[in-house]
Amino acid sequence: MSARPPLYAERGGSGSPLLVLLHGLGANAAVWDDLLPIVRARWAGRWIAPDLRGHGRSSHAAPYGYGTHAADVAALLDAADDVVVLAHSMGGVVGLALATQWFGVRVRTVVAFGVKPDFNAEEIARIRGVGNAGHRWFDTREAAIERQIAVAGLRGLISADDPRATIGIAAAEGKFRIAMDPLANLVLGPELRESLAAADAPVRFAAGDRDPLVAVAAMRAIDPSAHVFPGLGHNVHVEDPLALWEFAAPLLTTRVPA
Repeated sequence: MSARPPLYAERGGSGSPLLVLLHGLGANAAVWDDLLPIVRARWAGRWIAPDLRGHGRSSHAAPYGYGTHAADVAALLDAADDVVVLAHSMGGVVGLALATQWFGVRVRTVVAFGVKPDFNAEEIARIRGVGNAGHRWFDTREAAIERQIAVAGLRGLISADDPRATIGIAAAEGKFRIAMDPLANLVLGPELRESLAAADAPVRFAAGDRDPLVAVAAMRAIDPSAHVFPGLGHNVHVEDPLALWEFAAPLLTTRVPA
């Protein structure tokens, strides 16, 4: 069994419930920076936003399965915590894994947005190729930052000096690369429908109607009540954090009978 590295995590608030914010593939906890002022002003409990294993400021240690990520996050929590999850893209599938209740914490609700419903064979082959290619090194920090912005899907949304980009950079011997472990791309696991079937908590999906990764029809085949954000793309939490919060907050604060 591989060692479980400690995760870097940002925390705040007090009391209950505990809001767990899970970023997507290639990003890090800083991607929530535009949402956190709203959380600090409006959320009654605590919150935590980790860098998932192999991302940002957290350690590299394969394997990178959804269950591995869920176990890592659960290790940051307490069995007594009243947990609700707001998660983006890959983080949404990690949230579903946590919601199985198999990891020693009780998850009350998951709100997941920008989660790709399925992958075809060509997409899987491309992802595996990236994952197995090893680190790509750059001669300049600026080039590495540009790559980080692209990998996180934030091109056109953040600047090169934004912490969401600069946090994701590592350097060695005068060369630069993104901090993410390429092997973290190999997280593909059970189909989303299987993960959803195993979840033992209410789950709601959402996506922007301009999200290039999520077809609304495919999302609603999984969740007929899935919410659509008009005019927004894959990174709703960056593009319009208030719209995301106004959709998610009522779901996250509603108590479901045990």
